[in-house]
Amino acid sequence: MNFERFVARRYLRARRRQMMISFITLISILGVMTGVAALIIILSLYAGMSQDLQQRILGATSHLTVISSQPGGLRDYPRLAGRLRRLDEVTHVTPAIYVQAMVTAGGASTGIVLKGIDPASEQAALAGIVGLKSGRLAELQSGRNLFLGEQLALRLNARPGATVTVVVPKGTLTPLGIVPRVHRFRVAGMFETGLYDVDNGWAFVSLAEGQRLSGLPAGSVQALELRVRDIYAVEALQTRLARDLGDGVSVTNWIDQNRPLFAALKLEKWGMFLAIGLIVLVAALNIVTTLVMMVMEKNRDIAILRAMGASRRQVMGIFIWQGLFIGLVGTALGDLLGIGLSLAADHYRWIRLDAQVYSLPYLSFRVGWVDVLTVSAVAVLVSFLATLYPSRQAARIDPVEAIRYE
Repeated sequence: MNFERFVARRYLRARRRQMMISFITLISILGVMTGVAALIIILSLYAGMSQDLQQRILGATSHLTVISSQPGGLRDYPRLAGRLRRLDEVTHVTPAIYVQAMVTAGGASTGIVLKGIDPASEQAALAGIVGLKSGRLAELQSGRNLFLGEQLALRLNARPGATVTVVVPKGTLTPLGIVPRVHRFRVAGMFETGLYDVDNGWAFVSLAEGQRLSGLPAGSVQALELRVRDIYAVEALQTRLARDLGDGVSVTNWIDQNRPLFAALKLEKWGMFLAIGLIVLVAALNIVTTLVMMVMEKNRDIAILRAMGASRRQVMGIFIWQGLFIGLVGTALGDLLGIGLSLAADHYRWIRLDAQVYSLPYLSFRVGWVDVLTVSAVAVLVSFLATLYPSRQAARIDPVEAIRYE
């Protein structure tokens, strides 16, 4: 075994006259462990939240949306959709129409967004619905049927087969003024996206019903929703489409639509990282204190080692290894604690949320091994830096002066 490591391990073993130093050593290890565990848990929390939100958002909305800026919508949209499908980056293109309306059922009423989709297209199901709780999309083609978000259906007490009344504010002009149009639909089924706002405020109808409710002519839609192969390359594709399609249309992507949300999550992540990182710094100060006290306690031993031929570098190595032992043990325990708690919290869903406020029913945790390695490396580095001052002080001890009066 290396001489420096051997002596360092001997110094770390408790003796009666070193109980205070051993206690401070234990506190230092617990400080490093707590800081590392807390950082891993926080990073896992924000990684899980970001991934969860992203998956739910992309499950309920499109990656890219081509929107008409003209009153008549996108005319002859099948030709434009075929052109977009031929792009290598695009996997699916689906037409969509959005109508603001009010729905009434069972004595309750609320404002909703009616989305007209093409139920005959497999792409429409991929772009608009994460999971059908009941019914089949093909039922939208027969009669006036609609699908309600699961939370919306529960709030209206409108089960499949029930009849709901839909009021569209964009009404008909009469001698008495503009009268809202009233329509009756049968609930053909329910869907769930995982996003509270969508599940609690959206309904799906056929594309033909969407055209009729919005007043668009046949063969026109408000938007074409695109899904792409690489969700992180949408900005380059957006710029190219905006240039190629010219005036009359605008192109938006999922990153722009949700940029404030993810920017806020990233800012909070780094804010918490810095705040909890102070725990590791406090633990580093404890390491400095431990080693300084150890140098004072071992002053005579160090002088004897120097007199027996130990070099200044070897004396420095003894105390550097002591600090590293504290840092490595604390980091290893912190890794185990942080990973274990993160996996348990995700598996048992310990932290539940109000979905109406946070759009998520619970907080999920995703342990990123790059984050674990980064936190561990930083903790060990801080522990090493904390050893430099005490070890240099130990190396400067003059053996003649230290044992003169012994």
